[in-house]
Parts: sequence; structure tokens; C-alpha cells
Amino acid sequence: MCGVIGVIGPLQEKKEAWAAHEAYNGLLTLQHRGQDAAGLLSFDTVRHKFHSQKNLGLVSDVFDRNKIGSMTGNMAIAHTRYATTGGNDVQDLQPMITGLPFGVGMAHNGNLVNYHELARQLTHNLKLQLLTTNDLEILLSLWCHFLTREGVPLHKSFDFDSAVAATKKIFSLVDGAYAVVGLMAEYGLFAFRDPNGIRPLVLGKSDDGSYCVASESVALNFLGYKVVRDIAPGELIFISKEGQVFSKIVKRQNPVAPCMFEWVYFAGAPSTLNEKSVYATRLRLGNILAKKVSAAMERENLTVDVVSPVPDTSRPASIALAEAISRPYREAFIKSRYVQRSFILNSQEARERAVQLKLTPILSEIKGKNILLVDDSIVRGTTSKSIVNLLRNCGAKRVSLAITCPPIRHPCYYGIDFPDPAALVATDRNTEEIAQWIGVDNVIYLEETDLYNAIEKKSLCMGCVTGKYPTKNRGREEFQKHRSAT
Repeated sequence: MCGVIGVIGPLQEKKEAWAAHEAYNGLLTLQHRGQDAAGLLSFDTVRHKFHSQKNLGLVSDVFDRNKIGSMTGNMAIAHTRYATTGGNDVQDLQPMITGLPFGVGMAHNGNLVNYHELARQLTHNLKLQLLTTNDLEILLSLWCHFLTREGVPLHKSFDFDSAVAATKKIFSLVDGAYAVVGLMAEYGLFAFRDPNGIRPLVLGKSDDGSYCVASESVALNFLGYKVVRDIAPGELIFISKEGQVFSKIVKRQNPVAPCMFEWVYFAGAPSTLNEKSVYATRLRLGNILAKKVSAAMERENLTVDVVSPVPDTSRPASIALAEAISRPYREAFIKSRYVQRSFILNSQEARERAVQLKLTPILSEIKGKNILLVDDSIVRGTTSKSIVNLLRNCGAKRVSLAITCPPIRHPCYYGIDFPDPAALVATDRNTEEIAQWIGVDNVIYLEETDLYNAIEKKSLCMGCVTGKYPTKNRGREEFQKHRSAT
């Protein structure tokens, strides 16, 4: 899972490095989507030149504001990385760029499940030497190859119909989830979204005719763009440097399947994705969960003195739940703002260390209390176990867990890093066994139908819950083997 953003505006009305600064500021609002690395790419149509910065680290640490000031041009794309494939070398970071044809830069959010098969085809059939282990290079190379092959001879100008043809070929070959933003040198900004719509992508427009494409609406709102709409699953859009917008739905699966985990955990609370508010959805998750908690309290196998969130994602659900069961809402932990989100760190040791650093218990709200701890999900379970141990060491009388997601028993291949089912605490365990392993007195989960009702969608990607995936997952065994080995 990553965050992407792209901007384009009328050059004559902007400062020279406007686009780079705009993309940087928008990327700051998407930091929660990836903390491993960040990159920024702009193109100057006056000087006919790309400018690039990227490195490992947080957005605010990677970029030098003085250098951003030298990244001239009226269009830019940027990326914040949560590594689920590829290496940690700078060349593996996004955005990536190629000079043929015309000069194309690209960034994406998602995973190509059949990456290894496609990599072999590129190297053996097209005699292309891959320079990275990042699946974006596959997308970039294939799209540019098909762009020339399907209708744009090298001596001619870029045209939208050729981009449609290239994107159609991508959709036929690539298995996985991908929301893409890109720059076409001298021509404009483009974006496309996989036919299942697994990863989000939103289009915005400002009063001066500038456009922005981003993973979440929170970036558009911060920058002052009005949300126009979600980019549709299977849609390609192109915005020329003159401000013309071209769009076409190249291919669309029916039904589409946006990832439920975006609303449950990953997306920022202020965002609206696929026309559904993330914050309002999390309130509904809490209200639905409250019914299950109330039933357990009536059976007298659950005692609740206070309701506490695991900060920050589960806070809206915790508030709604506490109100619904008429129990006080209390913060059992204060979260440090300077420690990364523990779930998306790339090793278990790093995740456990982050939990200890980021959560400071409030003894007065814990000691002697029957605490109902609310969390968005339990994936590996080790983070939950560490938090429960903290509560017990601080004198909690009883600790129960209420989870706004059903048990996760299957791998994710689409951009969230749990490809190995053996690492999931719910695999081959029932609810009582999960509670015992984590060290809590009770665990209460939502059910599959509860997610549909809370998100208010008839179709979602819930492969990690059900084992039923929206794509064929060609090459998933090879993908899982390589990822589990890293």
C-alpha cells in the first residue's frame, strides 16, 4: 500500500516550481499510506526537462525545500512508499522514469501478483534488462512498449487513442491491484485504475483550472481542490498541459471490488473513498459492533467498565460503541506522534519496538478496570498481545477485545503486507483460541455481512477474510514465496 498524487496546472499563472511544491504538500497528507520512502518528479515544458528527488525516509525528511524550489514545471507526481515488493535501494523507489517514448514518469499504489511471470516475459521476449525489483518498472515498461506498438510511431505525436490501446493491453496482462499516476513529457498528466477498482484514486479540480489526482480526497481538500469524482475502475484519464481532459473506461469488471481494509484501517479518517466517508463508516462499524458487545454483556460473560481505543484508527468506532452501550469512553494510551504506524513496518521486531515506543499507558484509567479495548483488526496478533500485556502490567482487572473487522485468515496479494497465511493469528484458530493466544478474556469480531452494511457497498474485496479474490491471482504462489523470503 502506498500513496500517490499528481498535479497539473496552467504554467503562465503559476510560480516556476508550483507543481513540485503542490505535490510535496499533498504527499504530506498521505504519509499514513507509507513510511518507508518518498519520491517526487516534475516536468518543465519550457526547459524540456525532468526533475527528480527520492530517498528512504518520511516525506518531511526526504525532501529539501530548497531543492524542491529548483524542480520547475507545471506538472508533477509524487509517491510515499509502504514496501510490499522490491528492494530498499534508491533505484527501487518511485516515481520511475523512462526516456522512450517521449519521456514518461510513473508511480503506483498496489501490487502486481504476476510480477515474476511478467518480468521473465520482458527479459526473454523483449530483451529488456530490468533495473529494479519494483513492480512499477513492469507497468512502466509494458505501458510504454504498447504505447509505441499499438499506434504511436516514434516520429509522431502522442495521442489519447494510443494511450487507451496501451492501457487495454495492460489490463489484459496484469493481475493485481494498481492505481497509477504518470507524466507524459511535453503533453500532460495521466492516470488509470485497475478494472476491479481495488485501490482508490480521486480526481479534483481547482478554481484556476488546475487538476489533482490522489489516492485520497484528504490531499485534495488540503490543497484546495474540489473533488470532482473517483476515477472509475478500469478508467484512463489524460489531462493535457492546456487543461483538456480526456477519459475512457477501458475495461471494467462487474462487480467491482474496492478493498474493505481502506475503510477499516488504511485510509485517513477525513477522506471519502468511492463516495463513502471513512470517518462515518468507522462510526457505523462501532455501532454495529456495539450490538454484539451488548449481547455478550447480557449473557454476563463480558463486563465493561470503560471503552478504550487502540489509537488512532479505531477511535471513531470506540466512541460510537461506548455511546451505544452507555459506558464511559476513556483513552488508555497516549500515542506518540513521532513513531511510525506499527502495522506497516517491514519486520516483526520493528513492529513490536514501535508499539512500545508509541503507546504510553495512562495508569489512572487502567488500574482495577474492566477494559474493552477496540481495535480495527487483528492480523499477526503480536501487536495486540504486546498492548494487552501493557494493560495487564498496569493493573487492568480484565481485558477484552472488540474488533471492527472479521478474522483475517487469508493472505493479501494487493498491497497490504501479509502474504503468508501461516503468519496470521486467525489461521486455523477459533475465537476462543485467538483470545487465549493474545491473552485477553474475550474477543468479539464483526462478521462479513457487517462490513458490507457499514461500508454500504454491495461488493468489496474481502479476500483476506473469505479467501475469495476479485482477480485470478496468476502467479500468487511465486509471489508469496518471494515475499515471505524477504
